Amino acid sequence: MQTELSRKLGIEHAVFGFTPFPAVAAAISRAGGFGVLGAVRYTAPGDLKRDLDWLDAHAGGRPYGLDVVMPARKVEGVTEADVEAMIPEEHRRFVRDTLAAHGVPELAEGETSGWRITGWMEQVARTQLDVAFDYPIRLLANALGSPPADVVTRAHDRDVLVAALAGSARHARKHQEAGIDVVVAQGYEAGGHTGEIATMVLTPEIVDAVDPLPVLAAGGIGSGRQVAAALALGAQGVWLGSIWLTTTEADLHSPALTRKLLAAGSGDTVRSRALTGKPARQLRTAWTDAWDDPTGPGTLPMPLQGLLVAEAVSRIQKYEVEPLLGTPVGQIVGRMTAERGVQEVFDDLTRGFEKAVDRINRIAGRSGQS
Repeated sequence: MQTELSRKLGIEHAVFGFTPFPAVAAAISRAGGFGVLGAVRYTAPGDLKRDLDWLDAHAGGRPYGLDVVMPARKVEGVTEADVEAMIPEEHRRFVRDTLAAHGVPELAEGETSGWRITGWMEQVARTQLDVAFDYPIRLLANALGSPPADVVTRAHDRDVLVAALAGSARHARKHQEAGIDVVVAQGYEAGGHTGEIATMVLTPEIVDAVDPLPVLAAGGIGSGRQVAAALALGAQGVWLGSIWLTTTEADLHSPALTRKLLAAGSGDTVRSRALTGKPARQLRTAWTDAWDDPTGPGTLPMPLQGLLVAEAVSRIQKYEVEPLLGTPVGQIVGRMTAERGVQEVFDDLTRGFEKAVDRINRIAGRSGQS
């Protein structure tokens, strides 16, 4: 599965794996792909440094990257406390009532939330970059559009490629104008923040819109046949995230959540604003249903929603309250039916890719004889 981009980065397979788990990122790189560590949960520089130390030591000398959540527009002088003060009491009460209705225990006295969406804030993301640029990362990806121009320059000065996710050709062209090196065409089927255009439609639109920039296809991809289809659509690789959640190297800290993922079908996800305030595909749960119910107060815009529900999500996860327990995940969850190691996933991808390419070659050969 070689493309111009994979050869440029020195990887065997044009498979880019996004994950919040260092062990998964390292295993992806060792398997011949390109591991990308998600940084949004790292609010303390020391924690990110610790995990990058580990990743660098366990990637087998293979390249890897980092994914941050940095808004393109800079917001000056706004602290997390300032933002939290903007959350209406009605919404806080709704959270308390929903948790109480499901008997979710409180956190222990003095225990803080382990789940905070604060990486969106300018100062947090820049602190992450200060740490990351001390490591030999080869790719910096941004999940909220093009990063600020000075960040792009800083990355390029260190020979680091910059990638940005796009849900439309219009977004992709803006990335190209901003000097981005790689565009990730993230379709409607993907886990996390997504737009409304399906991968099969979106990928060739973006490939044509930003030519000759390399494009990675994302959303609903979890088999070798789908990798082959993405490359046939003009992509130079695939960006996979959900498929790694049920690998043996993943550290969900929740057997109940793993069971839910393995049992879920492709129709058991929903695009909801319940998690961050922006539409994000995730498991459908009683929690997402409560927030999407028109009789409720409705979700708040990003980043208010993420700050509002941070402690609630930590409590739900800690106590494994199954009706409310969920996670961002794409429609490919229907194929995630057993726990497998990262290498086993890669073996399946490469075998499926070879079979798909052989099949197309046979079809093309027969067509040429008719």
